[in-house]
Amino acid sequence: MGSGWHEWPLMIFTVFGQCVVGGFIVLSLALLKGSLRADKQQRLIGTMFGLWVLMGIGFIASTLHLGSPMRAFNSLNRIGDSALSNEIASGALFFAVGGLGWLLAIVKKLPAGLRTLWLIVTMVLGVIFVWMMVRVYNTIDTVPTWYSVWTPLSFFLTLFIGGPLLGYLLLRIADVDGWAMRLLPVITLIALTVSVVVALMQGAELATIHSAIQQASSLVPAYGSLMAWRVVILVAALVCWIVPQLKGNQPALPLLSLAFILVLVGEMIGRGVFYGLHMTVGMAVAS
Repeated sequence: MGSGWHEWPLMIFTVFGQCVVGGFIVLSLALLKGSLRADKQQRLIGTMFGLWVLMGIGFIASTLHLGSPMRAFNSLNRIGDSALSNEIASGALFFAVGGLGWLLAIVKKLPAGLRTLWLIVTMVLGVIFVWMMVRVYNTIDTVPTWYSVWTPLSFFLTLFIGGPLLGYLLLRIADVDGWAMRLLPVITLIALTVSVVVALMQGAELATIHSAIQQASSLVPAYGSLMAWRVVILVAALVCWIVPQLKGNQPALPLLSLAFILVLVGEMIGRGVFYGLHMTVGMAVAS
């Protein structure tokens, strides 16, 4: 029993990966819109480097979960049959296609038509990657706390909470501005509202799940307080992001960076609770 912090490599991998996918989608849509000057497009492509750094950190963290980084390639042994292999393979494909396309674009070796195809394909691969993350946990019917609708909702909500802010931060670094950027905090606010509802409903459901030897609600005794801290931290991130805009100013880069760090902290708390809720059916399960 606890808060799931012992699974910190997986927490980093999943949260960072979902935020990167969301951030990539934001930047891709800005590029596909076609209203940016060539110099701003190139600057924006340059800022994508931040996405690949975060994705690299996530993959490095994931290898630590395997006990030895040398075992990482073994996780690909059962592609098609194993949800774990599919997750790693889809993530590696997203990382490889995204990174290779970015490298070609940054050295101006990617024609406009191919760049459009690259952006669309990589966005699709990113969504598949997040779905494969979900499948690792949502197909285990012997873990009733994961075998529910809350798992896909939580994972995709992280994409919609962290992705828009990460994308906005990188857009600001590239000195891109526009009315569409004002929609990004709205998306995060809506996702956070839905996430609060999910946390409340899941918390209520935990009291109805138990095995012959274990009560789900006792797995993370501090569930309520941890989720409350998560919401407070995420709201603080939104305040850093939105308040300057309400005053007619663009949020400064240091403030946006702080907001994104707060989002990572908040989502890591939520993901820690997720891993802390791991239980098996044991002799019997009721819900």
